[in-house]
Amino acid sequence: MKSNNLKKLAFVLLMFVTSPALFAHALWIETKATGTKGKAQEISVFFGEFSDKDITPAAKWFSDLKDFSLVVISPSKKEIKLTANALENKYQAFFTPDEDGVYTIAMHHKVKDVYGTMVLDYNSSATVTVGNAATGNEATANRNVISLFSKDVIAAKKDVKINVNALYEGKIAKEQKMKVIAPNGWEKELWSNENGEIAFTPIWSGNYMVEFAYTEKASGEHNGKKYDEVWKMATYLISVK
Repeated sequence: MKSNNLKKLAFVLLMFVTSPALFAHALWIETKATGTKGKAQEISVFFGEFSDKDITPAAKWFSDLKDFSLVVISPSKKEIKLTANALENKYQAFFTPDEDGVYTIAMHHKVKDVYGTMVLDYNSSATVTVGNAATGNEATANRNVISLFSKDVIAAKKDVKINVNALYEGKIAKEQKMKVIAPNGWEKELWSNENGEIAFTPIWSGNYMVEFAYTEKASGEHNGKKYDEVWKMATYLISVK
């Protein structure tokens, strides 16, 4: 009897740690906001807590998280699949731009294991501007089921308002909670309006992260295990000059 109680306690503690409502770790992309034709562009994928600069070593990513897909969508809509290699604290990939415009980098991964009764679905994106053209700077370039996008990202500057749009299944995500995280870890929660849009004015230079999580009530089986909800999260990098 005592053994069963200990097992139950261990299970409760495990779910306390891994439940997305409490387990705030995320996958996110980092890259330079601008690129150059003919020059390799570095893409980094991190897992951890952006606000605390708490980075999980690549060797300790849970389940099959390392098997994420990573693609680059060119301004002319060409899709390039990237292979990322593990470094100490991140996964790293490269691509070489060959046209002017805005490249969208998109990451997606649905975790193999079901946690409790929940499937975890991670999504992330960032953009790279090459030359002076704005071709390709559009939300539809990112085909992930949950995503964030800002036309302002190609010219994001300190003290200038940035509008960010949230999308879910290709439609605007209105009245949803988002989180904006500044380079120094400062955070602010905002709710999207009727147009699925939030706005903030950066007061520091550096990388900002916008997060959008949504829990879908849906039941089924995933890799042989039953689930009754799917937690989906999108992260989006904005580099502010």
